[in-house]
Amino acid sequence: MNTNVDVLVVGAGPAGLTLACDLQRRGVNYRVISAAAGGFEGSRAKAVQPRTLEVLDDLGVLADLERHATLYPKLGLHVGPLTVPKTMIKTHEVSEDVPHPNTLLVAQYDTDAALRRRLAELGGAVEFDARLTAFTDGPDGVVATVEHAGGRVEEVRARYLVGADGGASTVRTGSGIDFPGTTDENDRMIVADVTLDGLRRDRWHIWPRHAGRFMALCPLPGGEFQLMLKLRPEEKADLDQDAVEKLAKDFIGRAKVKIHQIHWSSVWRPNIRLAEKYRLGRILLIGDAAHVHPPTGGQGMNTGIQDAYNLGWKLAHVLAGAPDSLLDTYQDERQPVAARVLGLSSEIYAAMSNRPLAGTKRGDEERQLTLSYAGGPLAAEAADEPETALRAGDRAPDARYVGTDGRPGRLHEVFRGSHFTLIAVAGSDGAAEAAAQWPYGAASLETLVVPDPAPGFRKICGITGPTLILVRPDGYIAAIDRDGTTTAIKQFLTLAAPTSAAA
Repeated sequence: MNTNVDVLVVGAGPAGLTLACDLQRRGVNYRVISAAAGGFEGSRAKAVQPRTLEVLDDLGVLADLERHATLYPKLGLHVGPLTVPKTMIKTHEVSEDVPHPNTLLVAQYDTDAALRRRLAELGGAVEFDARLTAFTDGPDGVVATVEHAGGRVEEVRARYLVGADGGASTVRTGSGIDFPGTTDENDRMIVADVTLDGLRRDRWHIWPRHAGRFMALCPLPGGEFQLMLKLRPEEKADLDQDAVEKLAKDFIGRAKVKIHQIHWSSVWRPNIRLAEKYRLGRILLIGDAAHVHPPTGGQGMNTGIQDAYNLGWKLAHVLAGAPDSLLDTYQDERQPVAARVLGLSSEIYAAMSNRPLAGTKRGDEERQLTLSYAGGPLAAEAADEPETALRAGDRAPDARYVGTDGRPGRLHEVFRGSHFTLIAVAGSDGAAEAAAQWPYGAASLETLVVPDPAPGFRKICGITGPTLILVRPDGYIAAIDRDGTTTAIKQFLTLAAPTSAAA
């Protein structure tokens, strides 16, 4: 096994696996280790939001994931003898700019497994039973001690260490990065995957009670139900099957429900924490190692996957000779997102403390399609930017086009892969210049010329005349030039691209 790598990823949940897939396809020398004996076995994070679906589509995971997914069912609110139907997550139609508009219901074990299968297809693998026990961060890299099953210990030298190892992160605690926030030990919830009889599977069943108490049983695509049962402060968190069944029947009342098997269970407490730093020298944090949220809103896993997607191309560029400051933009772009997501999910959870049904409302923000890095360190706003137009830092939308060869296509199909994309629209003549000056060592550049954009394309992209649009590998707008020059593109490259000498 290679003991000298560019990147050592610790943790193989959704965030760590996403980063591993991205580094693998970029040809980065890395390893990904996990202290666990195998993949996660629970359904815990089960909502995959539309923006995350676009990330997984780009990574080649989505088709596999969809085989294990369904749309969210309506709620069935059990109030006395009545069951009241209620829509929590609306169904959206596919549009020209949003190809995957709906939140999918997928058990986390299936999301993890799909990512591991994709990593294997790309030629990578997770090293299980490999625990990080210590590390030192020096000017030339990180020296990590890794203990394997059977007691074998090795030293791994890495230029960068990425902690994707959850809320109790060894990487974060070992680095001394603060993790401020709250944990309420008196607020506990049993979460379990169960096989049961006696409930219809076309509803997400909820039994609301006073003082924020509730029980929910959500049908999972694989045939099980995910049980969420909020305990009273004085109640024992007993995960024995008979004890869980008794608690459930106390909520359900006379309904004939029989729990046959508990496949996985845990006791959840509301951790609300955000790492003070996402980067400290050669150490970086992603996913739950950087932020932990209440489950309300289905945001935590999605935010972690998008952390990894933001970081992957930046690590590859810095390793190829880009300015080290590019890695600082990871925190600059992603920490505010986590702060907002933490606030959103916490607001919903807090409202449930007195009104259990307050957590059943979902809107567009949870879908994460409007997330933007505009105004950030890689996306300075132009003074004359039209209000209706795309801005640098915005999500790159999908749109239909007809190329110079007369063939139709879609933008997201062109974006798919590890490259940058340069779109030359409506007679813009700067594409050849930009391509000729593309920096050595940078992720490759794909050029798309759209000579006569249709009205839908113009409206979606805010195009009024000749325009150059550079799209980052993570699907966000890097730069836009509307003045016939490549000024904005060149400015972006000074911040993000390897220099020829360094490469």
